This record gives sequence, structure tokens and C-alpha cells, in this order.
Amino acid sequence: MCATVAASTAARADDFWKFWGDGKAELDGYALTEPRYGQSRQGTAVSIFVTEDFSDALRVKADPGKHATSDVVPVMKLNLVRDFQTGIYDYNTLTSTFLRTEPIGGDPFTLMKTSFSSQEWCGHVYAQWLARGTKLVGTSHSYFDGEADASPELEMPAGGVVEDALPVLVRGLRGDWLAPGATKKVPFLRSQLRTRLLHLPAKWGDATVSRASSSAEVKTALGTLRAFTYTVAETGGDTLTFTVEETAPHRLLAWRSSSGEAARILGSARLEYWTMHGNGDEKALERLGLGPQALPPKK
Repeated sequence: MCATVAASTAARADDFWKFWGDGKAELDGYALTEPRYGQSRQGTAVSIFVTEDFSDALRVKADPGKHATSDVVPVMKLNLVRDFQTGIYDYNTLTSTFLRTEPIGGDPFTLMKTSFSSQEWCGHVYAQWLARGTKLVGTSHSYFDGEADASPELEMPAGGVVEDALPVLVRGLRGDWLAPGATKKVPFLRSQLRTRLLHLPAKWGDATVSRASSSAEVKTALGTLRAFTYTVAETGGDTLTFTVEETAPHRLLAWRSSSGEAARILGSARLEYWTMHGNGDEKALERLGLGPQALPPKK
């Protein structure tokens, strides 16, 4: 079971917890384009945003009553699922990122953990980063020769931004990440998805983050909405653009990268999805603009 516990240790009467402390998750479905093997692949993505209590020691969801109060930290969890076809076989990937909801040193949503897994017909890989003090402590396992098992470690620079956290940061859930029209340069670590698919070692670079000075109307599957954009230009790498709903809850309406990934929202719902595992519950996928897994025809 993956039920949220509504971050009980931090519940308070502010706007963030009035919305995100209701014990439900926000689920958003997307049409996905993913570059792989030199071609654009079509697929789907689902983002799951939910608050939960997290064990600082174990870096897993903290079940009620099992941990000392001092060990329990409220987090925003983002699970981002990507599924896309590559010829005869498909890729199924999941990035799971955990960020503190409460400010530390003035900034909310500091990284605690981010993990990534990818499954396809050739094999599977897993990688994670744990933020421990001034370090990122890593673990990775892969079926590729030369990448089988590793325990990398990186410094965590002040103000460093991990790409996997961007879908939370750009939403400004506890106040604007950047003011309209503002720009800043930050240490930047590319996503685990890109690191793995490119078979490159993880290392810090830098990126320039910019927010558009004003919002504009955009047409989406949810209707015509006002939205603002963030641009994250990685020095010597990708430029990422995020389109964010102007009004709360500031849903992520679309994103794209200069290397070819693109996603646009198809549907959105707030659900206790972990209770919806019975036959017939798949009908709720329609609210995300998605459908159930295709089954072979009966003969």
C-alpha cells in the first residue's frame, strides 16, 4: 500500500496544507514524445504528486507509529512514469523524487531522495541519490557491461538544482520559485533518465533558469488556461521549457526539451488512487485522458 498519511507531522492552517493535506494525490496524464535510438517515440506519461511522511533515517515512507517524531519529515513525492514504444518492445520508466515541504534556510522543497528505474526487453536498471548533508550518495545497478554496480558520490553544492525536482520547483507550491521576469544561474545535475539513456557519468554542471515576465493563454485538453513558462538552459546541454498553470494549484501543463522530449497534458484528477485497484477501477483513467492497457484479442 502506498497511501499518503497527509503529512500529519506538519499539518497546519496555511494554504499549502489546506490543499495538499487532504490525503489525496494529484494525477496528471500526458501525451509523450521521447527520443530514443535516433527517432521520436510516442507514448504516455503520468505524474503523481502527493504529500506523505518520510523517514529521514531510512529514506522511505514512514508508516504511522513506527518512527520517532524526530525522524519523520513531511515531503512532497513526485512519481513520474514514462511509457513509450521502441519498435517491437517498449520502455517503462519511473522517476521518484522526494522533497522536504518545509523550508530549510529559507527554501522549501530541498531534495531528500530521487530514484530512477527503467525496464525494457533487454533488461533493467536502477539508480538513486540520497541527499546527506553536503553529499549526494548514490547507488546504481545496470545490466550493461561496465555499469553493473556502482556507489557514486557527489558534492551537493549550495543552491544546487537536480533536474528531477524541476516539475515541483516550477509550480511554486509554497511561493514563486522565481519572480516573473527573473533569471538566475544555478549548479545543475541532469536527470537520471537522461544520464542513463545517454550512458554518461553523473556530474554537476550549471544552468540558467528564467521565468517569463508575464502569462499568456494556452489551449490545452483542460480548456484554455492562462499559464507562465520557465526555461532551464543547461550550459553545453539541453534547454528545458515548462508551461505552468497560472492559478492554483499551478499544474504542469506541458514540458519540452531541445533534445526532443515533449509532453502535453491530457487530463487531471485528485484521487486516492492506491485504493483503486479493483477490476473496473481502470475507468478512472479516462479522467487523466488515458485508457487501460490494451489486451490481445480473444480467439
